[in-house]
Formats: sequence, structure tokens, C-alpha cells
Amino acid sequence: MKYYIIAGEASGDLHGSNLIRGIRGRDPEADIRCWGGDRMEQAGGTLVRHYRELSFMGFLEVLRHLPAIFRNIAFCKKDIARFRPDALIFIDFSGFNLRIARWAKENGFRTHYYIAPQVWASREGRVKKIRRDIDHIYAILPFEKPFYEEKHGIPVHFVGHPLIDAMEGLPDPDPAAFRKRNNLDPERPILALLPGSRKQEIEKILPVMMAVIPEFPDYQCVIAGAPSLEAEQYEPYLTTGATLIRDQTYPLLQHAHAALVTSGTATLETALLGVPQVVCYKGGWVSYQIARRLIRLEYISLVNLIMDREVVPELIQHELEPQKLAAALRNILKGPGRESQLKAYGQLREKLGGPGASVQAAELIVNFSRET
Repeated sequence: MKYYIIAGEASGDLHGSNLIRGIRGRDPEADIRCWGGDRMEQAGGTLVRHYRELSFMGFLEVLRHLPAIFRNIAFCKKDIARFRPDALIFIDFSGFNLRIARWAKENGFRTHYYIAPQVWASREGRVKKIRRDIDHIYAILPFEKPFYEEKHGIPVHFVGHPLIDAMEGLPDPDPAAFRKRNNLDPERPILALLPGSRKQEIEKILPVMMAVIPEFPDYQCVIAGAPSLEAEQYEPYLTTGATLIRDQTYPLLQHAHAALVTSGTATLETALLGVPQVVCYKGGWVSYQIARRLIRLEYISLVNLIMDREVVPELIQHELEPQKLAAALRNILKGPGRESQLKAYGQLREKLGGPGASVQAAELIVNFSRET
């Protein structure tokens, strides 16, 4: 059978690659065409567009790139129409994917949403579009099932979180080899800095992270460089002794004592790898003002949202300044603050369910596609 998958960010590329492997395990003759990244291509998908060409952060950034966005939407529709997939699969990336979903449903394609839009966070009215345009929803967060089913009467399949699979597939850490390979100090513990995967995040958040480094001379700070960004984009910020390591975020976290993490999927990845963290977020003034009026959540990190309480500290916008960040980091390096986070991480894993999310979603998608 033929499958068309659309992911628009680095996290979607990761989960899409595992989904592709799951589909191929149940349909060895699967013909898979995809929007995503290197991981999806390596898993066996034919890559149409890389997420580097698609991901824009902030309302003003989106407005500036509207012509390119509309060109991509038009091309995507034509490509789907030529390919004629048995299953059209959306992964997150709701601004783009929900536009395609409406057209796809009107044109008779079977639609599946894996990693459903976060309508529980903002613009809940989009639930009407999901009910109209999506045949099957595969939820990965425990509170999404009651949100869709009890509040809105839309059945969903809860498959668990795919990050569980990603974490369990990692090789055992080898601290000495990791430090030697990356020219790190063999003795000092590592502070991991995860400033995000977009250029705008690097510009807004990394300077604040770097400003606290001099206060922690007993630790070595290592920046997780995103594969979607060139090393040159980090160079202006490497003036205080930090080391840049690109495309090794998971190994870095496996060897980190603590982390400063930009809000997003990385907060959950950091928690699942058992690393105490401080969550950071800072955007443009206009984008932030719009977001605070649209998003009606008490927390911004997935860790706190899933646990429904503050497990990890969040420093947002004007609160993200060096003095507060240094104090929050100091609190998780040792003592009760650190132990509290680590204990909560164990409870978090239980809430997310066991491994096999990608396999469950793939099996359901293949079976539904065979029924048509």
C-alpha cells in the first residue's frame, strides 16, 4: 500500500522515522512518500521536502514567509493527488497539516493524525476541523484521550508516547569515550544547554544561558547544536568557554548532570533521560503578547502539563534573566530540589505508559488502510 506522511519539525522527523519502521514491519511492500527530515529518509521514506524549509517560529516570522508557505501547500496537494496514497498521515505541525487535511478529506483521502494538534493548549475551536477532516486520531499524551472523547465526543486511540521508544533504543552511556570523542574535560560534570532548533530561539535564549556560565566554574557547559542549524550560527555565543556539540543531543543528556532547556519536546526528552532541568522560553515581544492571549495553560513544559503540577521550574519571557536562571540552576545541582525532580520523573514515566507507541500507531494505520 501507499502512505504519505507529513512532518514539519525535528521532533516530527524522529517520530515519523519510527512510524515508518513500524509500517514497514507490518507492510513490507509499503511505498512511503514523506515531508520530514534525514531520519525519515533513512528509515525508508522518499523525502519530498525537508523540515528546514518549512519551520518558522513566531507570528511575525510566519507572516514574512506566507508566500513560501502557500507555495508549499499548493505543491503538497498536487504531490498527494499524483501519488494517490491509501493513507495520508499527519504528524503534529498543525498550521500546515490541518489545511491539507481539509482538502484531502474533500478529495476522498483517508486521513490519520499521529501526535494530534495541541488544541487543548490554544484555539480549541480547531476541534471542529479535526472532527470534520480527520478519520483517526492517535494520541500520545494521557490527558488527550479524555479531552477529545469526554469533552468533545471524538474517539481517539491512545498509543503512548513515542519518546519512550526513542529513549529505550539508546546505547548505554560511556562517559570516558563520550568526553574523549568531544574533547571535553574528563573530570568536571556537564551542564547541557539546549537552546532550541530554530535560529530565532538561539538568538533570544542562548545569550541568557551563556550569561550564567561564569557562576559555575566547577562545571563544563556544553551546547546541544541542532542538526537543522549550521555551526556558524552558534559562534557569536561561544565566548565564555562553552563547547558546541552538534547532532548529539541524546548522548549529551545521557552524560549531563543538569540542563537548561528551551520549552518544547526537549523538556520531556530531558526528563525521560533523568536529567534535572530548568525550562526556558523567550520570544519576540509581539509574538509573546499574541501567544499569551491565545494559550490558556498554567504551564508551558510538557513535564509540568502531564504531571499537572510544577515539577520543573519555568522561566518565561521577562523572567528569563541571568540572576533568576542561575538561582534555579543552583537549586537542581544537588539537594532537595534535585531529588524532587528525579522522583517526579519516575511518576511521569508511569503516566506515559509503556513502550511501543510507534508500533501501535503503525499497526492501526495499516489495518484501517486494508479495510478500505
